[in-house]
Amino acid sequence: MSGYKVAVLGATGLVGREMLKTLEQRDFPVSELFALATPRSEGKKIQFKGEEVTVHAVNENSFKGVDIALFSAGGGTSKKWAPVAAASGATVIDNSSAWRMDPQVPLVVPEINSCDIALSNQKGIIANPNCSTIQAVVVLYPLHNAAGLKYINISTYQSVAGTGIAALESLAKGAKAVLEGEEYSDAVYPHNIAFSLLPHIGAFDDEGISEEEWKMVNESRKIMHIPNLRVSGITVRVPVFRCHGESVTAQFEREITPQEAREILAKAPGVTVQDDPKNAVYPLPPEVAGTDNVRVGRIRRDTGLDNALAMWVVGDNLRKGAALNAVQIAEKLAQIK
Repeated sequence: MSGYKVAVLGATGLVGREMLKTLEQRDFPVSELFALATPRSEGKKIQFKGEEVTVHAVNENSFKGVDIALFSAGGGTSKKWAPVAAASGATVIDNSSAWRMDPQVPLVVPEINSCDIALSNQKGIIANPNCSTIQAVVVLYPLHNAAGLKYINISTYQSVAGTGIAALESLAKGAKAVLEGEEYSDAVYPHNIAFSLLPHIGAFDDEGISEEEWKMVNESRKIMHIPNLRVSGITVRVPVFRCHGESVTAQFEREITPQEAREILAKAPGVTVQDDPKNAVYPLPPEVAGTDNVRVGRIRRDTGLDNALAMWVVGDNLRKGAALNAVQIAEKLAQIK
């Protein structure tokens, strides 16, 4: 086969645009591209590989002849259209949370569990994990293989890009208003995000645990095949435009030194070690934005737990946290097909 017919659902959104950019940058063999979105985007034009592509509203016939469908839409949209795409013969790589915990749908980070892609034959759907989960497990899994992961505590510092284009605009307008001494009301979040911190990502359950926090728990276990892994933490939205930061504490079955961890991670796929805090060298969101690897620094012995390390992890939530991971799954899928 000279190439693949690829559909991108949500092609005009932040992640959809990043998917198109990533497909082009990685020279994925696309023989024909179908740009899909909601009816309000019908007729819009996008650029792909130097050519103009017209966006069409998704419908029952959108996936006929499509080999791979990259979904960057909400869970409800995915629930409706992923089965339609799969029934048409496409393999769906879905970026929403709709299918992640379905036992018949693999949840894949290619550096960790690409072998699970074969399970997609059951429903024709592969789930792309939550952005914060992806960057955490890319760093944790090589350490788990070396020392046996028992427990992780993760505090996230998540950029507004994870919410979409409207959140980027809201932060920009809000910051300008605050600096000029004006009042503003955030149009996206329950409280103003500019110069603030919101420990509120997703709905809360009766125990006060947020949807995003449960994603970290359940997805980490499924991806790394550690069903009894203990996971705790808090997820926080911060006034950063792009890239998520994470404070990670990980406890292992055996002692692992910070230097051993650095050496392991320096060889790990998809990871860059940036760890010289005495010279102010550690991962920073503006430096990570637009790059593929997850960066890790401030690797140190944890001061409260035995056999534990603490570290600082930063990843581009639009790249490895979404678009890149999806395209990497497509690349693995192309090797199988």
